[in-house]
Formats: sequence, structure tokens, C-alpha cells
Amino acid sequence: MGCAYLAFCMFSLAVASALWLRGVHVAMSVAGFCMAAAGWALVVFGRHMKDAETISLQGASLVVECETAGRKVRSEFDRSRVHVEPKACDRSLIMVSAQGRSVEVGRYVRPELRQALASEIRMALRTA
Repeated sequence: MGCAYLAFCMFSLAVASALWLRGVHVAMSVAGFCMAAAGWALVVFGRHMKDAETISLQGASLVVECETAGRKVRSEFDRSRVHVEPKACDRSLIMVSAQGRSVEVGRYVRPELRQALASEIRMALRTA
């Protein structure tokens, strides 16, 4: 992404410089604004590249780790008391809850596969 952004900046500066030499002095300002906007968009996009959800069984606990924009939230549940159910309907996010706490998972799974994910979590909780 960095190389693509650098190529974009160089192309923008080349076009703006050519226009500057022809007397269109506002072109450099517009090019600078465009490069700044594209750079900001890449920073925002880059922060979300590592977004993920990790669900694992560790001993007697079900551990759910959600990372969004560089912020990681870890929830740990007693696996003998965990309830796994759709939040609203079969294609909605999956609600994992126990002992008055809950967390939604399945953001990065296609809606039609969320029911299969919930079944897989339930089966892992029963068999492990």
C-alpha cells in the first residue's frame, strides 16, 4: 500500500507541476489536498487491517478476544455456564453469554455461516 500511495503522490505532483508551469497555480493546492486525504484514508484503513475475533477453549474457560482498530478486548467465561445463541435471528451476530456478561461474535463470518459457527462453538463446549 505504501508503494501505491507513493506512486499516487508522485503522479499527482507531476501533473500539478505541469499545470503550475502553464499558469494554473491552484493545481498544487488541489494535489496537496488530494494526497493528504488519500493518506488519511490509508491510515484509517490500516488501523482496521488487523481486526479479528479469536475464540478458544483454555482449560475450564471459553476465551473470546476481539481486536478492533488496535484495541483488544478479552472476555473469559466459565465454559460450563456459557450460552451461545443468535442475537436476534439465524443470520445475526452470535451472542456468547454467561454470569451476566455477554459478547457478540461473528462479525467477520458471512451471515449464512454464523449458525454453523454457533453450532461449532456449542459442540466444542460439550466435547472438550
